[in-house]
Amino acid sequence: MRIGFLSDGPSSVLPAAAGIVAAVDDLATQPWLDRLSGAFAHDAPPDVGGPVIWAVLLATVILCVPRRTWRYFGLFTTVVHELGHAFAALISGQRLRSIVLRLDHSGTTTSVSRGGWRPVWSGFWGYPAPGVVGAALVTSGFAGWGSAALGVGALVAAASLVFIRNGAGVLITVVCAGTGAAIVLVAPAGATGYVALVLGLALLVGSIRAFLGLVSVHTRHRERLPTSDAHLLAVATHLPAAVWLLLFACTIGASSLVAWLQLQPILVPGV
Repeated sequence: MRIGFLSDGPSSVLPAAAGIVAAVDDLATQPWLDRLSGAFAHDAPPDVGGPVIWAVLLATVILCVPRRTWRYFGLFTTVVHELGHAFAALISGQRLRSIVLRLDHSGTTTSVSRGGWRPVWSGFWGYPAPGVVGAALVTSGFAGWGSAALGVGALVAAASLVFIRNGAGVLITVVCAGTGAAIVLVAPAGATGYVALVLGLALLVGSIRAFLGLVSVHTRHRERLPTSDAHLLAVATHLPAAVWLLLFACTIGASSLVAWLQLQPILVPGV
């Protein structure tokens, strides 16, 4: 039995090809492609004078202080925390095996190395990471690179899906990456700078909040010590956990200072 395809000849193929070309041309002129191509371009710095900066600070407080909103935004802080471990592991030559994110704001990043300083290096960069990224977002927002910073963050989150090993982690990461991409593609021109400022300040507050929670583990909830990065670093290096807590505090404090030096002329002019 022979099976064939019916055709009306070249006269039917040419209009179809012309229709495809026209569809591609229409797609190329869509505004979202313009936004995508300009996502990593420099934009005008946000105007944060007057009451605008107080609106930015209020949005930061709303994200980080109420328990109801922190329940969700804290998950983003956890993503940055675990990606801090992961990035430090990769740049120090370790093999990253898995990242697990949980809905209770906990997470685990597993890497393989030959020992030495490398696991200590990657073990350190969990708690400081949200502060460092927050300071970078604030700096990018003020400098007119807010859209680029958010775009890079969305790409990094999307790339990390390769290492996520649980369903909750996939859900959290997809939401983070998708939200970042949506902001870059959909937010009105110039708005991404304000978003970068809010997210950056919120990550700084989140890093402080997470650090205080870690301190409480060492002072009031010592039954949870096995989950503490400072405790694990103390075991690995034989340095007291207090030393690692101090180093965490110094790094987060330095990140906060970077943000404050940019906010000070606006909040406290003439000082």
